[in-house]
Amino acid sequence: MSARPFVDPSADESVSPLVRKGAAWAWRLLVIFGALFAALWVVVQVEFIVVPVALATLAAALLMPAVDFLDRRGAPRGGAVALILLGGLALVGGMLSFVVSQFIEGTPGLVDQVTRSIDGLRRWLIDGPLGLSREQIDNAGNSAIQALRDNQEKVTSGALSTASTLTEIVTGALLVLFTLIFLLHGGRNIFEFVTRIFPTGTRRRIRDAGRAGFHSLIGYVRATFLVALVDALGIGVGLAIMGVPLALPLASLVFLGAFIPLVGAVVTGFLAVIVALLTKGVIYALITLGLILAVQQLEGHVLQPLVMGRAVSIHPLAVVLAIAGGGVLAGIIGALLAVPVLAFLNSAIRVLVADDPDAVTAAQEADDGPVISAEPDDVEQS
Repeated sequence: MSARPFVDPSADESVSPLVRKGAAWAWRLLVIFGALFAALWVVVQVEFIVVPVALATLAAALLMPAVDFLDRRGAPRGGAVALILLGGLALVGGMLSFVVSQFIEGTPGLVDQVTRSIDGLRRWLIDGPLGLSREQIDNAGNSAIQALRDNQEKVTSGALSTASTLTEIVTGALLVLFTLIFLLHGGRNIFEFVTRIFPTGTRRRIRDAGRAGFHSLIGYVRATFLVALVDALGIGVGLAIMGVPLALPLASLVFLGAFIPLVGAVVTGFLAVIVALLTKGVIYALITLGLILAVQQLEGHVLQPLVMGRAVSIHPLAVVLAIAGGGVLAGIIGALLAVPVLAFLNSAIRVLVADDPDAVTAAQEADDGPVISAEPDDVEQS
């Protein structure tokens, strides 16, 4: 006869119910956080693949409605994809060429104005209320130059590191383009094939969740593009009227920065304030700051509620936390992708956990999410 270990049935009851519940929650949360950590670790290991695919998905969300429009009008799918991609690349390339040429033409004038501003600041430090001597100012300048020379090796190594990553950037850009072509041309089939790994009973809801998430992603990309364009136009026109140098390149930086919600346009706009301060003085810098704040108020109180609508309903605190977390985990790319990922997951998870079938039906009816499509015949097959 095998001996059975003696278990006191009152042992569990001797532990406080609060402790038992806390322990049950604790080990479950540990498992969940462990799974999340493992998933993040895997993403970091294949970051070179994940980031281009994520950027290509954002670009697909922006361009897919135009491709679908041409497709519905009878154009061949491949031709529509080629036309939209070539048009988009030509537009972006033309804008970048124009901005770079303007930057090259405006840099000498900017350098002259900055030099005059530095000379004026030096005279103010000597003749103004601080009454500094020329020797003190020269010593400060020499100290700055010496510090730069002492760190020359670090600067050089950083430049070499930047040059070595140029190949990775080009490779990543080609991967983005390659992935984007296939998403625009056959993304529906790709998603349908991937979702076949799920059981038949849950496959339809998985596809509905993906459709709802991609619909939110389309709304986010459209709204962000429009908001970024309004920010760039408002700040760029204001800088041009005030005669601030490099108004167009600065407006372009504001446009790119606006794709990082809440903080991107503010940070890039701060560069415009610095340029205005160095070239035009304190008054123009304050006017530029007021212009940026006014544009941000227009964005926050008019554009965001009006354009985003219900497609991307995320609390501002969640946006800030997502940007902070993405920035900590993956730098600028993480901050850029954090909110789109949050918008996708917000809508997809709501459909996955919804008990009301009407929620799933509503997600199906929002079928302008182009990459995702569920075929009823495939769902019903066992």
